[in-house]
Amino acid sequence: MSVFTSPHFDNHENVVFCHDEASGLKAIIAIHNTNLGGALGGCRMWDYATEEEAITDALRLARGMTYKNALAGLPWGGGKSVIIGDARKDKTPEMFEAMGRFVDRLNGTYRIAEDVGTSPEDMGYIAKHTDHVLGTVERAGDPSPGTALGVFKGIQATVLERLGKNNLDNVKVAVQGLGHVGYDVARQLKEASASLCVTDIHDDSIRKAQAELGATAVNPDAIYDQDVDVYVPCALGATLNDDTISRLKAKVVAGAANNQLAEERHGNMLVEKDILYAPDYVINAGGVIYLYHQLEGSSRDTAMEHVGRIGDTLREIYAKARVTNTQPFEAADRLAEEKFMKAA
Repeated sequence: MSVFTSPHFDNHENVVFCHDEASGLKAIIAIHNTNLGGALGGCRMWDYATEEEAITDALRLARGMTYKNALAGLPWGGGKSVIIGDARKDKTPEMFEAMGRFVDRLNGTYRIAEDVGTSPEDMGYIAKHTDHVLGTVERAGDPSPGTALGVFKGIQATVLERLGKNNLDNVKVAVQGLGHVGYDVARQLKEASASLCVTDIHDDSIRKAQAELGATAVNPDAIYDQDVDVYVPCALGATLNDDTISRLKAKVVAGAANNQLAEERHGNMLVEKDILYAPDYVINAGGVIYLYHQLEGSSRDTAMEHVGRIGDTLREIYAKARVTNTQPFEAADRLAEEKFMKAA
């Protein structure tokens, strides 16, 4: 697969293939745009079926970070990295130390942080070889609480917009993915008196949600068929596609996953089904906002107050979409592009 001919190549500035034989590291770093500053984006570790899948994920995620950071008002461009491997079985300290050496060679054009399958401890190993890292235990820590709070605030705003409810009492919600972010979102939904249906590929996560949150559990593929008000994708991207959209009964899609639309046209399919979609890079920006404030030395309360304004941003986008007769995902794209293109 050629990067340049990939349908997901969007004038990315740099794509680096990283291989360290000693540790077994196989990784890709994608930098999409640095008009606003050096790129920031997390490092995902996933057991991709093919290298092509890993390249696609890196390209899509990096582009999304450009839009996310711009719309969040952060002085960073967009980048992302992926490590090929099973995070539960394959990761080693040596692998992340090797990743740190590759990041350091980019001289600050890419700053790395944690993501799916990686942790603050992993970032600590990277930090042994580069200063261009955030989210270590000593430096900012785990940003997932920021992401989860932003998603929760975004769900509230989107439920108000689509369902006309200013609370989540008895709102039926299906949460897909119970990692650090997904589980925290589910917890906040439970505390807000929502009715929970959940799924995950790991049985232990399911059992925890059942025991602690009183959630109903379904098999991963069945999550799309649930008779719920809100679908909350918190796993990997592209879960909104030709097959799944036709099965959705929800009126709201609002979740933490990146690149939820398999293709841009799937946004229009959601519109045709009268489903309101909260643009993913808007609603899930809480993690990078949190990291920014920790880097600036702000208090946790200040950081979380900024994260909480994600709901206000979504309300502004929904209002702009109505005025301009566009869809929210289109309105969000235009606003983000205005910010990072002007900085060129």
